[in-house]
Amino acid sequence: MIRKLAPLAFAFALLAGCALSTHPKIADLKYNPGRYQNHSVTVDGVVTSSWGVPLMPLKLYKVDDGTGEVTVVSNNGRVPTRGAHVRVRGRVNQFATFGGQSVGLHLQQEKISFRGR
Repeated sequence: MIRKLAPLAFAFALLAGCALSTHPKIADLKYNPGRYQNHSVTVDGVVTSSWGVPLMPLKLYKVDDGTGEVTVVSNNGRVPTRGAHVRVRGRVNQFATFGGQSVGLHLQQEKISFRGR
């Protein structure tokens, strides 16, 4: 009996561990922002725009993974240029939710790495 239940228990434990992906598609973040709120996730994509104010530590850039685009907020270092391929780990935040729509969904950058083209 135990031998028959062991594979089932293992499969259940595996699925439970995969319930919240740490590498979701950006479309998943936008469709289900509450699920990822205050969690660290990693996204891979291309920088579509970037901007910052000189002498201010706050920098912003947008990353597109082919399923959607998300704004990344960075408090340190240089901001990636348009067209750069990046992998960003950041904490998911949003300013508010109105009528089921996320307003101000963004990642607070924790780590960035530049990828080859």
